[in-house]
Amino acid sequence: MGALSSGLTSSLSFLIQTLGGLYIMAVLVRFLLQLVRADFYNPISQAIVKATSPLLTPIRKVIPGYAGIDFASLVLALVLQIILYYVLFALSGFSPAQVPVGAVLFKSVIQICIEFLNIYMFSLIIIAIASWVAAGSYNPGLMLLHQITEPLSSRIRKVIPPMGGLDFSLMVLVIVIITLKNFLGALA
Repeated sequence: MGALSSGLTSSLSFLIQTLGGLYIMAVLVRFLLQLVRADFYNPISQAIVKATSPLLTPIRKVIPGYAGIDFASLVLALVLQIILYYVLFALSGFSPAQVPVGAVLFKSVIQICIEFLNIYMFSLIIIAIASWVAAGSYNPGLMLLHQITEPLSSRIRKVIPPMGGLDFSLMVLVIVIITLKNFLGALA
């Protein structure tokens, strides 16, 4: 009976962590889409807005945006990450009183930063693969990924221009992202 209970708890933890992580990522993507002023009428943008609006709309009434930065999305992502950690600790058998608030807050901030880096890294990898497989084709998802990554890529291109038709900005960004992820992983 103990192994069955342990397996059920492990499966439930995995399910909660996966679904919670995907929703937090959707909130962070919405933040990035607003930050870079991506195409709001893109079908994927619309899906992200519809998925995140139920929780985000009430927070926006309390926490307004400023200068194109949607602080409500960041606060929502952080609160959801903290709740996710507490739920996972509870499933592991810890009571909320046993878990230090400061440690959970710090770990949540680090995890949000890592998620931002993951969004950029996966976006860059998808863009690179698509440029080899389907160069010049239109896809709403690829358009959003380009809109998210272009502000960073264009800054790298100013320092390292494309050489011989090859754009090294994506590779440089991936190396920087991996370095930052390793640093943040060491902090956590």
